[in-house]
Amino acid sequence: MAIFTSIATAIAGALFGGSALAASLIGGALAFGAKLAIGKLSQQKQQKRKYTAVQGEIQFGGDVSVSTLYGVGKTKGQRTFYAKWGSGNKWNAEVFVLANGWCDGLEPYVYIYGEKKALVSRPVIGNEVANYHIEGFVNGSGDPVLTIRFYDGRPGQLVDQKLVDVSAALGNKWRSTSVNAGICYVVVERIYSDKLFGSKGRPELEFVLRGLREYDPRKDSTVAGGSGTQRLNTPSTWVHTNNPAVHRLNYQLGLRALVSGRTLIGEGKSLGQIDLATYFVAMNVCDTLRANGKKTYECSLFVSGDDDHTEVLKQFDDAMAGYGLNRRGLSGVIPGAPQIPVKDLTVADIPVDRAKDVQFRPSAFERFNHLSGQFTSIESMWNPESLKPVYVNADIAADGRNRQTSIDFLQVTDPDIAQYLLNIRYRQNRMGGKATVPVSRRFGLAVQEGEWITWRGKSWLISEWRADERLRMTLVLSETSAAIYDDAGIEPGPIVIPPTPPINPSLLSTVQNFNVAVGMINGAQGYDTPALVFTWTPPDDPTITAVRFVYQIEGNTELFEDQCTSPEDGLFRTTKNVVSGKVYNARATITTVPDRLRTFTPWKTTAQPTGLQTLLTGLQQLQDDALNRFKELQQEMDDFFRPRLVELLDAFSLEGAVGQIERQQIVASLGDALAQITEERRVRVSENEATAQLLTYLQASLGTTNARLVSEEKARATADSALASSITTLDAEVDGNLARLIAEETARADGDGALATSISGVSADFNGRFAQGLVKFEAVAAPAGVDARFSVLLRAGTSQSFKVSGFYVELYTEGGVQKSRMAVQADQFLVTSGNNRHYPMVFENGELKLAIANIGTVNAGLLQSLNGKMKIDLNNGTIEIFS
Repeated sequence: MAIFTSIATAIAGALFGGSALAASLIGGALAFGAKLAIGKLSQQKQQKRKYTAVQGEIQFGGDVSVSTLYGVGKTKGQRTFYAKWGSGNKWNAEVFVLANGWCDGLEPYVYIYGEKKALVSRPVIGNEVANYHIEGFVNGSGDPVLTIRFYDGRPGQLVDQKLVDVSAALGNKWRSTSVNAGICYVVVERIYSDKLFGSKGRPELEFVLRGLREYDPRKDSTVAGGSGTQRLNTPSTWVHTNNPAVHRLNYQLGLRALVSGRTLIGEGKSLGQIDLATYFVAMNVCDTLRANGKKTYECSLFVSGDDDHTEVLKQFDDAMAGYGLNRRGLSGVIPGAPQIPVKDLTVADIPVDRAKDVQFRPSAFERFNHLSGQFTSIESMWNPESLKPVYVNADIAADGRNRQTSIDFLQVTDPDIAQYLLNIRYRQNRMGGKATVPVSRRFGLAVQEGEWITWRGKSWLISEWRADERLRMTLVLSETSAAIYDDAGIEPGPIVIPPTPPINPSLLSTVQNFNVAVGMINGAQGYDTPALVFTWTPPDDPTITAVRFVYQIEGNTELFEDQCTSPEDGLFRTTKNVVSGKVYNARATITTVPDRLRTFTPWKTTAQPTGLQTLLTGLQQLQDDALNRFKELQQEMDDFFRPRLVELLDAFSLEGAVGQIERQQIVASLGDALAQITEERRVRVSENEATAQLLTYLQASLGTTNARLVSEEKARATADSALASSITTLDAEVDGNLARLIAEETARADGDGALATSISGVSADFNGRFAQGLVKFEAVAAPAGVDARFSVLLRAGTSQSFKVSGFYVELYTEGGVQKSRMAVQADQFLVTSGNNRHYPMVFENGELKLAIANIGTVNAGLLQSLNGKMKIDLNNGTIEIFS
């Protein structure tokens, strides 16, 4: 680029005496500074629309943005023309635009009235590419009454002459110039039949289209590394594909208008702006067969001219578990596949005078341990279906709680491929290490973005390559491993059973497949309450506004009623007039607007009696959750009281040749006595970040007596994140007896969330005895939810044993739902009014002790006297008295 060349020439003139080689290197380095689009696994921001292989609504008129299909997808199309003619307007014709560009053809079936019907080929009658009629739609003479003429959108396609002829005498004419060049469309012609259409209304067709024919440079012998007859400027040589990398390349090249050459869809790049080497690798990875005999990656996607390029490219990247990148100014892609590391990064390759930032394990807020998602199921009539969730119990235990999120692959129609992608994204997130490492010029010029290297015994992906004005190079690394892409342990995708054809809603007089079963509901007082569970097939009929249930205890005549005002739910629970230990009979009917004939379903009987009202076994889960959280707090205390002074001094002594450093120090010493104050200010800026730091160190010591105050204040800003932190530690030590106070405050924000933390800790050690206290307040806002926690933890003991007590209050997100909790850990928990006349409420040794209770309602299972003389079993309705 010209601007980089000019800047590079100026720098080379100032630093290297106008060297042409230096100017070339610097100019290239400046142009290299584009970032890899990585980090897709944190919870995603809400998109404007769902990107999928299905276009589920009919579009009308001409004010619709151009769109096309990569791969294979289902569409209702855009209706652009309608005509009717003949006696009683018995003949009808509609034109539906399916996609822009030259498409490959129709799959041999369509969906009509919610059913899958085969397309039967017929001889062409004009300029169409193919002619079909729909299975089963024939009159008494066997002649088709519903036909489709298909035009694939190739350049130079001719007009549908029959439509021109039949509409010539109508007010709305299909003109002889309406060739729709470059547009894939169908003409649907039907002859009215009361038997086929009368009770069902106008048919609404859903077409399954094989989308764009696409250019594959691997099959072009004029491209380096290619072999074949395809040519970039000859669309007739292109072929249809489901390869995500081929889709991505063609989107970047763009779909262009036939006459003006203007880019209609996509980025409109030239081959010279594309990193074809990375695309060749990605295309081959996608086509590689896995152990199950299927290609590694395939996808399909509807795209419009109004879509955001970044979002569209991300869909193709996700479909091959990869990442887009800009390498040396060229657009490329990294597929989800293992690589052979190109170099090993050693200590000799890392300049000692420059800072590095390493995070081997991301924070708990950046990782998840339960991942779910959906894919588009062809068997389910191209509707979304759930994948098998991915979770690892060991990861959940390590994180201390279930951290769940979801990633959908609606551009993928093969369940096995979608399940493989879900597992890869989970493994990529759990790996999670990141590092920003300065490297020598020799090493930096030998590697590039997208390659793997080894460092400290691990494999790393080079996600970003930087060079500053002095040609000092830095690599941004993301931890990776070949094990991420291993098939081992990955189950096949879900098996989806095709739905049965729906019953005509206008004929429904009650719900279908009604049944009743017993269940339990979590009661407000912590008890399981018996319930009835009604199920039915959700009706596809907006006139049904409610489902009504009538039920009774078997053997009784008293009837009870309840209703569900959401018929589409297909499930309803009720505790109304439901008692324990009884078998129930139930039936159902519907409420409609407008009203029509309704009937009841047959009576159904529960398979077993309703359950007994019992205390939740979930108390054990609550206990486990609280104990795990207190273990986390103890670990936080251990981490907090590790030798922080060493860390601060390491940061304090860090010398760097970037920016400016100002140090002031005063020292006085006499014999064993020492007093010193040191203050260091430093600022550092680069093309990618700015950092300001203030370090203060105060010490007074005399023999074995030592007092220290160390503080660090830092502010850091990059293109997409900001950090401010303050750490202060105070130590007083005499002959190994140590008193310490530490205060730490951190505020961090980036594109994925915001975190604020304030921690105060005190510690005292004397002859092997210790006492510690920690107070922490933390607030987090991220796409996964908003969390806040206040915790207090106390710990004291000797080197052989210790005791812990504390409490925490938290707001947390679980399954997308905001919840709150408070937990206390203590041998004895006591609440008192401060009045000597009233005894306190005490929880001790697993028992709640209370002198007086004024309770409105008691839900219980067993009541017994302290001396064992009387026992009342409320669940079984028995009273026992012992003499």
